[in-house]
Amino acid sequence: MQLKGKTAIITGAGRGIGKAIALKLGNMGANIVLNGTPASDSVDATAEEFKAAGINVVITKGDVSNPEDVENMVKTAVDTFGRVDILVNNAGITRDMLMLKMSEKDWDDVLDINLKGAFLCTKAVSKIMLKQKSGKIINITSVAGVMGNAGQANYSASKAGLIGLTKSTAKEFASKGICCNAVAPGIIITSMTDVLPDKVKENYLNNIPLKRFGTPEEVANVIGFLASDDSNYITGQVINIDGGLVM
Repeated sequence: MQLKGKTAIITGAGRGIGKAIALKLGNMGANIVLNGTPASDSVDATAEEFKAAGINVVITKGDVSNPEDVENMVKTAVDTFGRVDILVNNAGITRDMLMLKMSEKDWDDVLDINLKGAFLCTKAVSKIMLKQKSGKIINITSVAGVMGNAGQANYSASKAGLIGLTKSTAKEFASKGICCNAVAPGIIITSMTDVLPDKVKENYLNNIPLKRFGTPEEVANVIGFLASDDSNYITGQVINIDGGLVM
């Protein structure tokens, strides 16, 4: 129960990696604030699962690219649990398309959720963490942000931007005891990877030294470490969780 008494906000927490992260932090004792889109039913089901498991949880629904929704999310966390100690910027979308066919809207939508959303959430919680003189901010980037990916110019740019955001905020907040880090998952078994064609999956496996895809729980385990006091001397870092895909 390393996180007992602490409060964690996880965006995009209804399923997949976000849900696994929320469950991991909840099992470590943290109060959990689950964020999902207004249309998300999965976040409601996840909250019920957590309550049944004895995890303190509250739901906030909203668009992370909307400043008012983000402020409401943070206000709900403080009103319910009294503080915010951990932010995991996990919310993200894809709109994959080759550059010549990618629309401006596809570009804007991905950058708004994946990068602007993380900026707004970080800005909102930083006001609280700076007063507390403590906090952990963890951004979920991607190996696509490290090495690029054909057909994902928007997604790769947003995830590369998250790496820059991580390093900049780490330098700004370090003197106040706030650590900012990022993790870059590779190919993780989720609903997003389930739809990949078999040939694409095979190509990825051929380039992964461990010869398998990762699991959401393996990502969550690293987040649990970064959220705990065990990582208090780590900030501004990007940790690849990819089976050796990027070396």
